[in-house]
Amino acid sequence: APPECPFCGEAAGKELEEHVRARHGHLLGAPGTGNGEQLYECPMCSLTCTNIQILKEHVDLHLEEHNFSEGIDLELAQQLQTEEDERQRSEEEKREREEFKKLQRQYGLDNSGGFKQQFLKNMEREVDRGRMQPFEYHKRKADMMESLACGIDDGKTKTSGVIEALCKYYQNENKDVRRVWLSAGVDHFHSSLGDRGWGCGYRNFQMLLSSLLQNSFYNDCLRDTTLIPSIPKIQSMIEDAWREGFDPQGASHFNNRLHGSKAWIGACEIYSLLTSLRIKCQIIDFHKPTGPMGTHPRLFEWILEYYSTGNEGGAKVVCTSKPPIYLQHQGHSRTVVGIEEKKNKSLCLLLFDPGCSSQQMQKLLKQNSDGTGLRLLRKFVGSLKEKQYQIVAVDGVLSLEEKAACCHASQVLTSEKIP
Repeated sequence: APPECPFCGEAAGKELEEHVRARHGHLLGAPGTGNGEQLYECPMCSLTCTNIQILKEHVDLHLEEHNFSEGIDLELAQQLQTEEDERQRSEEEKREREEFKKLQRQYGLDNSGGFKQQFLKNMEREVDRGRMQPFEYHKRKADMMESLACGIDDGKTKTSGVIEALCKYYQNENKDVRRVWLSAGVDHFHSSLGDRGWGCGYRNFQMLLSSLLQNSFYNDCLRDTTLIPSIPKIQSMIEDAWREGFDPQGASHFNNRLHGSKAWIGACEIYSLLTSLRIKCQIIDFHKPTGPMGTHPRLFEWILEYYSTGNEGGAKVVCTSKPPIYLQHQGHSRTVVGIEEKKNKSLCLLLFDPGCSSQQMQKLLKQNSDGTGLRLLRKFVGSLKEKQYQIVAVDGVLSLEEKAACCHASQVLTSEKIP
């Protein structure tokens, strides 16, 4: 190949020296030395060479060294970038693990024990703080163990007679209530030392079941459940429903296990449990607000229709045979036991909240004529502003064939959407 110019890389052939002089002479040193020799100066380090070929080789060494250095820098940059990517990925995985563990703890899926363990731990804390005597600790522990052994709730968080007290109050109240509809015979259950912070779904199921057990229409499907089950028993009942094939997607979320955990449950678990007992119900999703300022008037209208259908008589206070409604939103659930219609047509739900203590509910049994105690139960449209709500409403009894069909359908269940 013809010689190339060390400055521009152009093939110059035999005329290389002339080419360098003509094109790149300004980069060279003096045109000659005292003895008449031509000198060539390196454009990169100013070293003078007596031969153009030597200069070319010398410049090539500079270029090779530069390329090698550039390769080193690129490799180092790539290595540093790889290390930084690995560090960020490791930190992200760590954050995800911590967030997952946090969610597991929040929803009772961290294998930290269930109702029994929490009950004992909280009682021990009460003894340590001097709020409970040791003899009371041992008595309550024995009672709790007996309750768990037989699977029956001990009734120590139950308040009965509130619906009857409400009926009596509304009969005498003539201020602004046009009509009121009430569910029949609902007992209130509140959270205890064993389920505080996570047991609202189970307590609401107990409230719903307390009404169903007093309604002879449901005797056949509840013949094996004649008393209110304890929370661990309810967990086992939901697991039984999963084993029958109800809601496999929901079951997988809990790894098919609730018993012995502090796992939160919601509307889907209540639906599966009721349906497995051959109790006909529907789960409805109010998935977005339908009124101004994030309110849900359609939810109130649906509940009014639920209670008033078949109860259109002229009585001011209608004690219906309708079971209460399970009401779920993010982080909490309550039980709808009735609805008021004001003289100005506005609506007000009556809710039993598992977070209310027996002491608070007892006040409703001694209702004052001014109805101040009802503030505990009343929720107007402007009071319910969660992004979305779900309800589970009971609507009769299923035949064995209908139950099997519901089981199959629940495997691809999607909640009915309310526009």
